[in-house]
Amino acid sequence: MELLLLQAHKSMAATPSVAPSSLFRSLTIHNCSISRNQQQQQKLRPCSVARSISSQSRLQAVAKAKEAAESGAPTLFDKIVSKQIPSTVVYEDDKVLAFRDVSPQAPVHIIIIPKDRDGLTQLSKAEERHTEILGHLMVTAAVVAKQEGLVDGFRLVVNDGLQGCQSVYHLHLHLLGGRQMNWPPG
Repeated sequence: MELLLLQAHKSMAATPSVAPSSLFRSLTIHNCSISRNQQQQQKLRPCSVARSISSQSRLQAVAKAKEAAESGAPTLFDKIVSKQIPSTVVYEDDKVLAFRDVSPQAPVHIIIIPKDRDGLTQLSKAEERHTEILGHLMVTAAVVAKQEGLVDGFRLVVNDGLQGCQSVYHLHLHLLGGRQMNWPPG
């Protein structure tokens, strides 16, 4: 997935008239769902991706992204932190970066990431040493929500692993708001 996004970014650089969001939007995950029939059969349908990418290709891309991130290779989000890939930053301090999602699932959809991944490819990899940054991410979410005018509420989402519909293996929070959220979310 990161490779596809990076290829889209390179295409965008070669074609300045194309908006970055249109290229990235065509490659990002749109939803993740499990049908009742599949639940009964204990088979999961992979997160659906842009129509041009097959489920098998998507699974392979996500597996490669996970493997690369766990080996220490830069993730898409590392490249956003280092400004190699542009983003619309809404908050930044020495520990975290918050930016608008290129494929928003709500009127306000912001991604909040630690600048230093420090082994946090996903929440299930968190260790005691990550307590401070995990707390800082949550406090930052509250600060950004207030900054964005989400006084009537918001939702925080953390996708973890393949079945959790995670595609970028760099821990991140999705801050969603600006509309009534529904339950159940998945």
